[in-house]
Amino acid sequence: MTQNLDRIRIPLNGTERDERKGDVPYWGANRIVDYVDEALIDERVVLIGEDGAPFFERDKDVAFVSEGPIWPNNHIHILRPDRRMIEDRYLVYFLNQVDYSKYINGSTRDKLTQFQLGSIAIDFPSLDDQSDIADYLDRETGQIDGLVEKKTRFIALLKEKRAAVIDHAVTKGMDPSAEMKSSRVEWIGDIPAHWDAPRIATLFREAFRKPDPDLPVLSVSIHNGVSDGELSDEERDRKVALSEDRTKYQGVEPGDLVYNMMRAWQGAFGAVAVSGLVSPAYVVARPIAEFRTKFLEHLLHTKSAAEEIRRYSRGIADFRMRLYWEYFRDIRVCLPPLPEQDEILSHIDRETARIEGLIEKTERSIALLKEKRAALITAAVTGKIDVRAAA
Repeated sequence: MTQNLDRIRIPLNGTERDERKGDVPYWGANRIVDYVDEALIDERVVLIGEDGAPFFERDKDVAFVSEGPIWPNNHIHILRPDRRMIEDRYLVYFLNQVDYSKYINGSTRDKLTQFQLGSIAIDFPSLDDQSDIADYLDRETGQIDGLVEKKTRFIALLKEKRAAVIDHAVTKGMDPSAEMKSSRVEWIGDIPAHWDAPRIATLFREAFRKPDPDLPVLSVSIHNGVSDGELSDEERDRKVALSEDRTKYQGVEPGDLVYNMMRAWQGAFGAVAVSGLVSPAYVVARPIAEFRTKFLEHLLHTKSAAEEIRRYSRGIADFRMRLYWEYFRDIRVCLPPLPEQDEILSHIDRETARIEGLIEKTERSIALLKEKRAALITAAVTGKIDVRAAA
């Protein structure tokens, strides 16, 4: 019913691909990962992941129709369907609803071997019926995919709105009629006339606190700041070389500012809300003046701050960039009076909660649409829907 063409696959590493850039899609496990100058095959085929594909995520495809020149690597199978027996679109839809728990093995990476792929039993009606099913699913899934795309764009706009709300609030304040002045800090620009633009060194001192082993280990995220509780098991699994000896950590207290030296340019800053422990690789700064550290966390997460932080970081490449305290302390920030900081933080909390509520609602609707899409495919290829009646 299908001919396996895996023998033609050739993997190319990143250096090899860089040396032969072109416009031919280079396929990996479940997507195009690059473009090269030559094709290994130029015909209409079906591709299905061998390893690294999302076999157990029903809302994601593992099989695809490919038409035209491609270079497939060794992580994706290539099938040439016998078009006298099976329609390639129908085959793809069928493969995208298979329960792969029956076929996958691999202790560290899910793998669908050639033998396992060949052992999948495919139910296929007449070619005319296969074509009708594929046409129906093309139409119905296309509508669902269109809705998902619109909702995904809406989420992106909401995230941009959230960032803009925070950026404006922490650099311009809440009063649109406020008199403005130059901050004399290029990345900040004009600020309300009654605001200050102090150096970090006038607000914080680097701290080295003795750890209390009974306190929770906290983390610093580029999206969520400092956690307010112990790392979960999943988070621990993602961390590198977490020590069981808590005396190797450093203590932090509410009001401290913590940042990851290697990811500071990506926004890995956070205000500490609870007493705890953090990695010795983090920089901890304790406040020496009266202000809200959370205000500065929001300020340091803005895009313009990220560029300033990058400028003060040291390293020959992004993955080696480090923001040392002696450079960070020289960065200037903007700061309103304390009551206004509280007002701004309350405004940010209200607006971000409203926007995040819309994001969560939209994400739930996307999840439901993807579930509907998966169920529709399964029902159609297993004969539970009469697509001719549904047309």
